[in-house]
Amino acid sequence: MDGVKAVYDEIADWYEEQFSPLPGLPRQLVDLLGKGTGPCLEIGCGTGAHAATVRSMGWTPIGVDLSTAMLGYAVDRLPVMRADAERLPFLSGSLPAVVSVMVHTDMPSYPRVLREVRRVLAPGGVFVHIGVHPCFCGHFADRSDPDNIVIGGGYHDGSWTKKSWTDQGVRNRVGAAHWPLHQLLNAFTDVGFTLERFGEGEEATPVTFSVRARK
Repeated sequence: MDGVKAVYDEIADWYEEQFSPLPGLPRQLVDLLGKGTGPCLEIGCGTGAHAATVRSMGWTPIGVDLSTAMLGYAVDRLPVMRADAERLPFLSGSLPAVVSVMVHTDMPSYPRVLREVRRVLAPGGVFVHIGVHPCFCGHFADRSDPDNIVIGGGYHDGSWTKKSWTDQGVRNRVGAAHWPLHQLLNAFTDVGFTLERFGEGEEATPVTFSVRARK
C-alpha cells in the first residue's frame, strides 16, 4: 500500500482540481446510509468529497486515509487522521456507521479491511460500500462508448493493473485491483456481516455497485 499512498500523494492536486466524482454517488450514499446521529467513519476518505453528504443526513463525518496530500484537502471538510484501513485506530464496537466510497479497488486486501470495519462497528452498526461495478467496470471493460460497453476477457483476473479504457481517470494513474462479484459479496459474509440492501448506478450499464451491511 505504500506505493498506492505515494501515487495518491502525487495526484492529489489533480484529483482536487480536475477530477469529478460520479454525479450519482450522493444519492446512493443517502439511500443506503440513511439518517442518523453520531460519528460516521469514511475509510479512504481522500479529499473529503463525500463529507457534506454524510453531514446532511445528521451524521458527524470523520475520515481516515493513507495519503497525506489527499488529507491536506480533506482537513477543511471533516476531522481526519492518517491511518491504514486494515488497522483502524478505534476501539472495538465504538462506531455506529462506516462508509467506503469508490476505494475498494485501491485495497488489495479488502477482505481484511472488511474484517476491521466490522470490528470497530457497534452491535447493529451499519456499513455502506459503494464501488465500481464488478461486472461492468475494470481492466476488462471498454466504456469509451457509453451506449455500447464492450466486456472482454479477464473478468476473473484480480491482479493489480493500470490497464484502462481512458487515460483521464484514476485507474491509469494509480492502478487498481478487481473483485469479481461473488468474491466481493463472499468477503462480506465471510467476516460475519449481514447483507441488507443493494444498489447500482443509474447508467444504462451501471458504473457502480453498492451494499448496505449490518453487524
